[in-house]
Amino acid sequence: MRREEVALLAGVSVSWYTWLEQGRPINASIDVLDALARALRLDAVERAHLLELAGHATRQPIELGRSTCPRGVLELLRTLEPAPAFALGPTWDMIAWNDAFAALFPPIATLPADECNLVWLLFANDEVRALNGAWESEARRVLSQYRAEVTPMRDDQAVATLVARLQDASEEFREWWPQYDVAAFETHRRVFNHPRAGRLEFETEQLVPVAAPDIRVVVHLPVDGDDSAARLAAQR
Repeated sequence: MRREEVALLAGVSVSWYTWLEQGRPINASIDVLDALARALRLDAVERAHLLELAGHATRQPIELGRSTCPRGVLELLRTLEPAPAFALGPTWDMIAWNDAFAALFPPIATLPADECNLVWLLFANDEVRALNGAWESEARRVLSQYRAEVTPMRDDQAVATLVARLQDASEEFREWWPQYDVAAFETHRRVFNHPRAGRLEFETEQLVPVAAPDIRVVVHLPVDGDDSAARLAAQR
C-alpha cells in the first residue's frame, strides 16, 4: 500500500505517518500503533515487535548475561531423554543440553563459549549446516524467531557483537538480517543427516519454564512409528 492508504486506514495524517517511517522523534501511542498494526495486517508477533521498537515494552524484564542453567531446567533436560534437548539463554546462547543432544551434535562439548550460540552455529558452523537436512528453511525460521526474541535487548553488547560477527562470517546472514522478518516459534518437523545414525526425523517443540521465563528449552520429540531416537541412542 501507498503511504496515503496506510495513513487513511490507520486514521493518522500522511505527514505524521511519513515522520514515523523516517524515524523522527514523534510520540506514537499504543492506540495509534495498534491502528497501524491493523492497517498493515500484522500478526501478534509483528505487533509486539512494532511496540517494542516504539519503546512500549510487551514482555517482562529478562536477565541479560545469563550463563548458568537452573537446577530444575537441568533436571528437565535429563528426564527428556532419549529425546535430544537443549536450553537457550536470553541471547540464545546454549547454556545446557542432555546426553541425547550431545550424541546428535558431538562437537557441542568442545566448542568455545563464544560459538555456543544457536544462531551462530546455524550460520557459521559447517558441521551444523551439514547436519540439518533443510538448512535454509530452518536458518530463516530461527533468524526470524531470534529477531523477535532479542528486540527488547537489541542495544545489548552481546547481541550487537553476535550480529556483527555473523555479518562477517555468513553471506546468508548479511542478506537476510536486513529483511527484518519476525515470527513466533511453531512446532515443526526437523530432519538431520547424522554422520553415523543416518537420516533422523523429530518433532521440534519449545518449552518455557515458569520459574525461568528468560530460558527456552528446545526438545526434539520422537515421531510416531519412527526409530530415530533409538538409532541415535545406539551411538552413545
